[in-house]
Amino acid sequence: MLATLARVATLRRTGLLSGPGSRRELWTGRPQSDTDNMKPLEGVKILDLTRVLAGPFATMNLGDLGAEVIKVERPGAGDDTRTWGPPFVGTESTYFLSVNRNKKSIAVNIKDPNGVKIIKELAAICDVFVENYVPGKLSALGLGYADIDRIAPHVVYCSITGYGQTGPLCQRAGYDAVASAVSGLMHITGPEDGDPVRPGVAMTDLATGLYACGAIMAGLIQRYKTGKGLFIDCNLLSSQVACLTQVAANYLIARKEAKRWGTAHGSIVPYQAFKTKDGYLVVGAGNNLQFATLCKIMNVPELIDDCKYKTNHLRVQNRKELIRILSARFEEAMTSEWLHRFEGSGIPYGPINNMKNVFAEPQVLHNGLVMEMKHPTVGKISVPVTGMDTPLHTN
Repeated sequence: MLATLARVATLRRTGLLSGPGSRRELWTGRPQSDTDNMKPLEGVKILDLTRVLAGPFATMNLGDLGAEVIKVERPGAGDDTRTWGPPFVGTESTYFLSVNRNKKSIAVNIKDPNGVKIIKELAAICDVFVENYVPGKLSALGLGYADIDRIAPHVVYCSITGYGQTGPLCQRAGYDAVASAVSGLMHITGPEDGDPVRPGVAMTDLATGLYACGAIMAGLIQRYKTGKGLFIDCNLLSSQVACLTQVAANYLIARKEAKRWGTAHGSIVPYQAFKTKDGYLVVGAGNNLQFATLCKIMNVPELIDDCKYKTNHLRVQNRKELIRILSARFEEAMTSEWLHRFEGSGIPYGPINNMKNVFAEPQVLHNGLVMEMKHPTVGKISVPVTGMDTPLHTN
C-alpha cells in the first residue's frame, strides 16, 4: 500500500491527478493553437476499474478519442488477460496489449480501506467511473454508485455486468461465450446442419463495450447540460439480445424460430460464401438488378428471367437449386479471376481473408487500420485501430 500511495503522489506531480476541482464540467473550449489535432474527449478523465474485454474495450475507444484513462489493477496480478496466452511478447500477452492502449495503470488493493480511499480520491477529480464487478460487490466495499455519487455527484458512473443489476441471473459472472449462448447468438451461428459455434471473436463483449462507450459519451453530454452525473447499467445479455435485430424481430413479430445458416442469409439469396478453385468468395445480391448483374458476370443469363428466380422471395423459396447452380460456376475459376470479373460491377463481393491477407489488403492499408506504437517494456508493437485516432479536422 505504501508503494501505491507513492505512485499516486507521483501521478499528482506529473499532473495525472491534477484538476480544477471536484466539480468538473465537460471541457468544451478550444486550444490556443494546433486546433486541427484536437481530439473530442480531450480533457476528460476516466477511472477504469474494468478487466478482461468489454470494459477495457470501451475505455480504450474512449482513450483513442482523447480521454485520459487511469486503469486500476490488482496488486501483483493485474488484469486477468495479462496471463491469457500464448502468444506473449516478453511478459505481456498480446490479448492484453490489444485492448489496453492509451491507459495509465496503477495497482490498488480495493479490499483495503486505504485502497478505497485512493479510489474515492481519484473519482473525485475524474469525469467517468467505469467498473465491471458483479452487482453489489463494489457497494460492499464502499465504491458503489451511491458511494461515489455522494463525494463526486458530477461523475458518469458506468457499471458493466453479465446480466444486469437485478434479476435471477444478476449474480452470475459474465463471460462472452456464456452470454452469447444465453442470448441466442450461438444458436444462430454455425453450419446449417451442424452444431452451434462460438463466433471467432468475442462479439458479445465487443458489442457491450461499444454500447458502453456510446452511453458514456451521451452521459457526458447530459452532464454538461445538467451539471449532474448519472448511472449507466450496461450488460452482456441486454447488449447481445439488442443485436439480434431482424432475427429477434422474425420471432417476436412472426413467431418464426431462428436457425443456423452457415455463411448464408435466411432472407436474402444469394448472399453467402462460395468455394472457388483455390479459396472462398462471399457474394451478395440484395435486389433484382444485382441478381441480374451477377448472372451476367457468371455467364448464366438464363437465370435472370427464370420464373423460379425473378424475385428475392422466389430465390429464397428455391434456394437449394439456385445455390447448386452458382456453386458449380464459382468452382470453375480462381478467386483472383472472380475478383477481377466483379470489379466495378456494383455487386457486393470479397474474399475470405486470413490474417496475413487482411493486413495486406490495400483498403486496410489505405484506411490506416494498423498503428505502430512503442511499449515501455516490450518495444515496438502493432495493433489494429478503427481510424478514430486520426486528428479531427474542422472547416
